[in-house]
Amino acid sequence: MYDGGKLYLNGIHSHIGTFMLDENAYKLATTKIMQLKSQVENDFNAEIEYIDLGGGFASKSNLKGVYQSADVIVPTADDYAQAITEAIYANNRSEKLPKLYLETGRAMIDEAGYLLTSVHGYKRFPDGKKGYILDAGVNLLYTSTWYNFNIELDKHYEGDNEPSMLNGPLCMNIDVIEEHLMLPALDRGSVLTISPVGAYNYTQAMQFIRYKPAVVMIDTDGEARVIKDVDDLATVNYKEV
Repeated sequence: MYDGGKLYLNGIHSHIGTFMLDENAYKLATTKIMQLKSQVENDFNAEIEYIDLGGGFASKSNLKGVYQSADVIVPTADDYAQAITEAIYANNRSEKLPKLYLETGRAMIDEAGYLLTSVHGYKRFPDGKKGYILDAGVNLLYTSTWYNFNIELDKHYEGDNEPSMLNGPLCMNIDVIEEHLMLPALDRGSVLTISPVGAYNYTQAMQFIRYKPAVVMIDTDGEARVIKDVDDLATVNYKEV
């Protein structure tokens, strides 16, 4: 808060990391924040109105390199809440408790996002693996860096599953959505659903080769609503270089 040329400290914010799988990290962070709160209030006769435990709360998504189920390794909301509130109560030295703000966006909406993409072609690699070319690449799936996505088909396909790879349409060999999975023979036009892509994915996606797609929201009545149209030259802002 700024007033009359002076800066008044009335809140403390902390962001300890991303996708934190140990709720006790928040207990330690909250303890340190509450200790700092007491020190500031005692030394400067101030009042810290709120503390903000910003970000990092994990969603039930499958991380690459982690072989246990997300249901096993990801703390619940109750786990996080207990760790944080225990530290607040144990370390509060003032007459009233501070307001508590939490930034839980990833945990709240990550699993709510899905990307629909179509098969445009396929090729056979020298090792026998079949590669499918999709109309969505890593430019739209930024989270492919650290998530093992759920891949779902639009219908039942006859035939045996075989080693397959999913590639995007970009002119780069890093455009790999999934490197190893077993799939039946898919047709051109087959639709795949990729999830979860609800948190950070769209905001970190970029305009590259293809425009960013439309976004459709399914409301509480089950009705589909377009909340963002497909980008085009009229909606994309380019900076001159």
